[in-house]
Amino acid sequence: MSDKIGIVLLAAGEGKRLKLSVPKPLAPLNNKKLIDYPLKAAEKFTKENSLESKVAVVVGHKREMVISHLENKGIEFPVQEQQLGTADALRSYFNNTSFSKDCSLTLVLCADTPLLNDEVLSCLYKELKENQLDGVAATFKENNPYGYGRIVRGDKGFNIVEEKDATDELRSIQEVNSGLYLFKTDYILSALEGVDSDNKAGEFYLTDVFQKEANVKAFCFENKDLFLGVNTLVQLEQARKILNKNKVNNLLNNGVIVIDPDTVYVDDEVEVAAEVTLYPNTFLMGKTTIATKTVVEPGCIVKNSTIGEGVSLKAYSHLENVIVEKNCAVGPYARLRPGTELGEKTKIGNFVETKNSKLDKGVAVSHLSYVGDAEIGEETNIGCGFITCNYDGEQKHKTIIGKRSFIGSDTQTIAPIKIGDNSFIGSGSTVSRDVPDKAFSIARGRQEIKENLAHRFLRGKWKVDK
Repeated sequence: MSDKIGIVLLAAGEGKRLKLSVPKPLAPLNNKKLIDYPLKAAEKFTKENSLESKVAVVVGHKREMVISHLENKGIEFPVQEQQLGTADALRSYFNNTSFSKDCSLTLVLCADTPLLNDEVLSCLYKELKENQLDGVAATFKENNPYGYGRIVRGDKGFNIVEEKDATDELRSIQEVNSGLYLFKTDYILSALEGVDSDNKAGEFYLTDVFQKEANVKAFCFENKDLFLGVNTLVQLEQARKILNKNKVNNLLNNGVIVIDPDTVYVDDEVEVAAEVTLYPNTFLMGKTTIATKTVVEPGCIVKNSTIGEGVSLKAYSHLENVIVEKNCAVGPYARLRPGTELGEKTKIGNFVETKNSKLDKGVAVSHLSYVGDAEIGEETNIGCGFITCNYDGEQKHKTIIGKRSFIGSDTQTIAPIKIGDNSFIGSGSTVSRDVPDKAFSIARGRQEIKENLAHRFLRGKWKVDK
């Protein structure tokens, strides 16, 4: 039978040093929130170790915002009414959750450690089980340990002495506490009863449950970056850089060609196939997927989009919530807004904007056009300066253009409107009535020429010869 583990994230802090309007757990990091990262690590850890788990997040400052972000995920939210220390937070967890005391194990995480991974958690779990320990703490060595709790090892267990309470001798110790713990639940419940606030901070330290005579162990990890705690925007940026470097290195190791990796930004959930080429200053965000042999040129931003095989995303194009099928060309300087779907071999040229529109196979919208709330049939050509007039001031309306039609330059369609297959619209037309299949339509005023009247309209520097 697998262990049942209670996972508790301590997320009640205010995070004043971040100087943000949101509580610390909701600090933004690569299109996610700070708290999302340790939650993901815990979820992956329990799945890989076949553990039955329940999750709680101890909330306090601006708790409504934290709860709103995590609602509908089966998480419970015990409240720490006053910031009286980490042991007080854990007491709030045990006293205000439905499952905590029924779990054989208790995993304690901090909400501000975005670089934590499932491998660290698995190491602690293995250490506790194989050595039949009551508790294990993750530690690391820091050249400048100021502010950290120092690890004071004994013959069996260990103590953690906080900075404020340490002597000069203890402050010289470089092994420090990470704030990550795994306990047998019956042990931590008993140990919490003996924790008091007799220290210089006047707080209830969770670290006091570790004693030299107890059956506990400090497990020291070599990579201290894994435990980076975010308390300032400088540390938040440090975490972002490490996350991005790890992600880009993973892409390189899996066959993605990344030119100047230090300038390419890729979110954690982005999937990029082998033989994709990413040029400098590209941003791949959210749940984006990119198929093989696609080229993403400099300055492109792609968010929550699906990009097919062999696509050319030319420089400085912006795509969000779109689907681009194989062998399309987009840009440069194109903007594909949410709801855009491009069929294979579609061409979107420079300074073209699309929104909530479906363009079938082989459509060409080569330059300087707006396509909104439209359906365009395969192999239709859209000339320069085309506009779908889709908004009447109150509602959006649809433009439907059939297959293999030709829409001349500087044409506007007044939606709702339908243009048939194999139709031809003359340049400069404003089309306000449906056009049937195979029809020719032109809608523009007759050209008038008045000789020798130009001087009436020319002003300023324009000199008229007489």
